[in-house]
Amino acid sequence: QDYSWEDHGFSLVNRLYSDIGHLLDEKFRRVGGLQSSAMAKRQGCEPSVFKRGIWNYIHCMFGIRYDDYDYAEVNHLLERMLKVYIKTVTCYPEKTKPEMFDRFWKQFKHSEKVHVNLLILEARMQAELLYALQAITQYMV
Repeated sequence: QDYSWEDHGFSLVNRLYSDIGHLLDEKFRRVGGLQSSAMAKRQGCEPSVFKRGIWNYIHCMFGIRYDDYDYAEVNHLLERMLKVYIKTVTCYPEKTKPEMFDRFWKQFKHSEKVHVNLLILEARMQAELLYALQAITQYMV
């Protein structure tokens, strides 16, 4: 909660390696900006709320929690099978099988499933970056 990409990670990355922060930030924003209104509508919420739920759920698995987010919302937004899939892809990618991809959310198109996978991968990458950058910050101080 004390170390976030927007407040700390972005500026430190740019200090260490010029302009990489802008490229990473663009990458995170691009995935967040992909159209997924059909997914969110089926879940009964706004696309941004749904994506933020997935993103924060993944960060929570890595021990990163935000004070301004109600984590009870994750249980309302993400059904159990989706949470199991997200956790498997995030924490144990080597155990992910093609059958799992086909089984989760049968009513969704493959493009929507791919979008969820992109969200998972980018959220995990950002969480890992935050841990590394926080360690560098502590070393520098």
